[in-house]
Parts: sequence; C-alpha cells; structure tokens
Amino acid sequence: MNQAAPPLNQRIVSLLTALSDNPYLAAIRAGMVSVVPLTIIGGLFMVFANLPLPGWETRIEKFLPLLQVPVTATFGLLAVFVCFAIGYDFGKQLKQEAVVSASMATLIFLLIQIEMKDQTLKISGLGSQGLFTAILVALITVRVQKFFTDQNLVVRLPESVPPIVYESFLSLSPMVFLVVAFWILRFVLGVDINEWVQIAFKPLVFTLNTLPGILVYAFAVTLLWSVGINGDNTMDAVVAPVFLQYLASNVEAISQGQPAPYITALGFFTTFVNVGGTGATIALALIMLNSKEPGFRKVSRLSLPTQIFQINEPIFFGFPIVLNPIFMVPYILNALLLTAGTYLLMEWHILQKPFVSVPWTTPPIIGHYLVSGGDWKAAVWGFLSILIAMAVYFPFAKAAERKRLQAETAAAGTPRP
Repeated sequence: MNQAAPPLNQRIVSLLTALSDNPYLAAIRAGMVSVVPLTIIGGLFMVFANLPLPGWETRIEKFLPLLQVPVTATFGLLAVFVCFAIGYDFGKQLKQEAVVSASMATLIFLLIQIEMKDQTLKISGLGSQGLFTAILVALITVRVQKFFTDQNLVVRLPESVPPIVYESFLSLSPMVFLVVAFWILRFVLGVDINEWVQIAFKPLVFTLNTLPGILVYAFAVTLLWSVGINGDNTMDAVVAPVFLQYLASNVEAISQGQPAPYITALGFFTTFVNVGGTGATIALALIMLNSKEPGFRKVSRLSLPTQIFQINEPIFFGFPIVLNPIFMVPYILNALLLTAGTYLLMEWHILQKPFVSVPWTTPPIIGHYLVSGGDWKAAVWGFLSILIAMAVYFPFAKAAERKRLQAETAAAGTPRP
C-alpha cells in the first residue's frame, strides 16, 4: 500500500527548514554574526563623537580624526573580516582546514582589490561596498578547495611532517589555481568584479530600503516564525549583508557631517520592530501578567524577564503563538504596523535613522535611544510602540483567555467515567 503524501504545509515547512540549514546560507549567517562585535565597537566611538549635548560638536571637533580611527578599522574593513569569517565557517562545514580556508579566501579577496595603476589596495572595496564580493569569493574559494581535496588534486607530504606544514602544502594547488584564475579575470581580462557584483545585487539593495520592500520582509519573517521556523535566521543570510551595508553607509555619512541615507539599516528591524522579541511579544506578556487563566498568567510572568532582553521563545512556544490562529494574526500585524510607523517617522525626519550598532539583546527604549545615536524621540517611540502592540494584542488575548476558561469550565463539569 502506498503511503499518503505529506500535507502541503508540512512539505513547505520541510523545504524552508532545509533552506535554513543550507551550508552556504549557514556560513553567510555565521560571517554576519561574527562581525557584530566590530560594529558595536565602531558604534561606541560614533556615539562618543556625536553625543546629543549642547556645544559637544565644538568641544570634540579637534579630536574627531582620532576618534575616527577605530571606526575606520571596523567599518572600513568589514568586507575583509566577513570574507575571513565565512571562509572559516564554510571550510569547517566542508571538513577542510578552516584556518587555511579562511586565509585562502581572504587572499583572493584582497587580490582583486588591488589597483592596477599603483599596486595599492582599493580602500572602498574593503568596507561595505565589498561585502557581497567578499561573500561570493569566500564561498567559491572554499568550494574549489573542497573539489581539489575530493579529487586528490593536492600535494600530500609524508604524515611524519608537522601538521601545519602538511596542511599548508595541501592547500597549495587549489591556491595556485584560484590566484591564477582570479588574476586573469580581474587584471588580464579587466573585469571589475566589485562593480559587477554590486550591479547584480542592486535590486535587492534598493528594495529593502523601500516601505513595500521592508513590509514584505517583515511579513515573511513573522510568517515563518508563525509556523515554527526561525524567520530571522532563515532570512538573515540574504538580508544581513544589505542591512550591514546600509549601516556602514550611514556611519560614513554621519562621520562626514552628512544625513544618514538609509532608513532600514542594521538596527531598524531588530530594535524598532522586534520590540521585546519578534512580533513585539513583550506587549502580550504585559497584557497577560494578571490573566484569569493560570497558564497564560504563569507563562507571561516567567517570560517577561527574558523579553526585556528581546528573547521571546518562552511565550512564543508557551502560549503558544506558533500555529495558533488567534495569536498569529496580531503577531504578524504588529510587525507590519511597527515597520510602517517607524519607516514613515524616519522618512519624515522625525526620528534619526540607525547609525549605531548595539547588541540585539539590548532592552527596548534603551535600544531605541542608542541605535539612533541618542535621539530622545526614538526612545519615546519605543515606549509608544509597546502601547500600540498592547492595543493590537488585547482583543485577541482576551478572546484566547475566554476560550481557554470556557474549555476548562467544561472539562471540570464533565463527570468522570
């Protein structure tokens, strides 16, 4: 007898889960996460250079070049660090010597950043403009390394030699191939790899900084979470390089005294939309703190301390929100409302656009203030965002509460067999 095919929703979930676990996407996510501390360090110096205090600009002016050094060392070299980190993680996943993989990827990336005229590195390509190039170079390099290893097209020394020497010679043949191939492509044929990659990703870079584009992203993230898939992690491999590029561009503009060009830079979604966790679920916990239903009340009280630090899995799976139509609707709706509201307030120049990177676990309101470089109006908006989310959740929460109380009453009145 033939077994029935799995339902469509199970097949979709399986497909999305497999996509989330894809080694290429996993390596990109790891690379993006690894550079977050760098952006935080650079952001701290940006905050100090732009403190919202009367007369601060005049007092700090002569120290600005000095304060700019750590910013350049972090944001100005983002692509280099990303290339190394992705190469390391991808090499580890493909069971290669990870340090060799990372070093090889970084070598190729730096090779194609050399200016033909004066043999110097193209500085702009080492920062945000080279992020997509760094990602592609890292993935291609490690994939080639894996091919050479699998086909035994490598130099193998006797096992008696030190491991570091053995591994170095093992990478020699793929490294020669990659250097020659990219040298021909970049310098003999004259292909500007950075420019072509930027052209290829330009539609994505443009779309995610528009209101329709970021609303589609918000909907996709919360919809994935609603069926039990980590929407942020699933989408990060695609969007994280874009948001990071936006942030670096905003940092560069602010450091030059210009207005920040991008609204949806890194920090927009994690801070202004994910208030107390994706879907602003801290609002739901606040509503149900004194719920008449013991289960809702207990989960809310247990989860609230973690939601202050943007971690909402306890309430997400405890209520649950996942695959629960009563909570799925306000969960998605809140993300869309906060996305649209924040976007418009920044577009109308009421709120400062993000230009400071903070850990995603930074509590709401505090995070709003820091990400915007000390804009008090952003902190007020953070407080209002929680109230808006509470208003959206309230009727649904009370409906769920009534439904569960009725079910408990009916169960209590049912005579035991």
